[in-house]
Amino acid sequence: MAAHHSSSMGFRLIPAASKTITAFRSSSSNGSISSLLRGDGLSRVPAFGWGLGGSRGAASAVACSPSDPVQLRSARDDIRELLKTTFCHPILVRLGWHDAGTYNKNIEEWPRRGGANGSVRFDKELKHAANAGLVNALKLLQPVKDKYSGVTYADLFQLASATAVEEAGGPKIPMKYGRVDVFGPEQCPEEGRLPAAGPASPAAHLRDVFYRMGLNDKDIVALSGAHTLGRASPERSGWGKPETKYTKDGPGRPGGQSWTPQWLKFDNSYFQEIKERRDADLLVLPTDASLFDDPSFKVYAEKYTVDQDAFFKDYAEAHAKLSNQGAKFDPPEGISIEHH
Repeated sequence: MAAHHSSSMGFRLIPAASKTITAFRSSSSNGSISSLLRGDGLSRVPAFGWGLGGSRGAASAVACSPSDPVQLRSARDDIRELLKTTFCHPILVRLGWHDAGTYNKNIEEWPRRGGANGSVRFDKELKHAANAGLVNALKLLQPVKDKYSGVTYADLFQLASATAVEEAGGPKIPMKYGRVDVFGPEQCPEEGRLPAAGPASPAAHLRDVFYRMGLNDKDIVALSGAHTLGRASPERSGWGKPETKYTKDGPGRPGGQSWTPQWLKFDNSYFQEIKERRDADLLVLPTDASLFDDPSFKVYAEKYTVDQDAFFKDYAEAHAKLSNQGAKFDPPEGISIEHH
């Protein structure tokens, strides 16, 4: 599928045509950890009018069979090629986070507890404000899903997210697969489980959301570092400048405001830039600022500012936790796709 190069954390990809994509038939909606877990924009996308309207559609009929390791490896190769041509690393990271980030450790029952179960593919959940623009990530991945029927949506979204981090220069994520998909929109979580960008008490808000997922302060700060990728667009999220010296020439659609100068490179520059705040062209959200304002968060933020290896180690661990918690695996121990 032809798409404009993506690049934002909440960016948008512009579809080549408004063709119905069988499994998604979704419409876009409005909406950073805040923008990773919220949506900020790569480009304006017209309403597609595919709406499932919360009813059972083609996506509902997808069998909930476990993933095939051979097909998972082949799908990863295809995702690597997709990243080379579309620069969609940030939105794929965000897609995986949003499918997983609904997990509530206080609910035992699957899939009511949330987590990575493929539910974000349904129109009902895509319409949540935090998921604005994610329809475009789904459109990019649908040809991969069509090609590899032996890969669940839940696994595909997490595979794409981890692969995007790795291909952008980030750490190798210790992933496992075998996630089971939900089968219909009635199994989607209620709206409101993902973080907001500008809450009244940013540190407390981040803890409320991430503690609910069973994550801790170190995880929160490490995951925030993924804002090294992407950009926010004001017409999408209400945050960021329309354009900066770092985004005016793309790649992909020009515009938006990034957290870092090289916003398609995964490194520890996010922490350096947030600490220094020396460049008005770089974005600092209230939740970003809290990493150096909150005494507990600051311990990790200061460490990651000077020690990229420590950041990579903790990020990889936190990413895997976010990706796994709440998911239902078949087999229960999961599947490795690494060649040993």
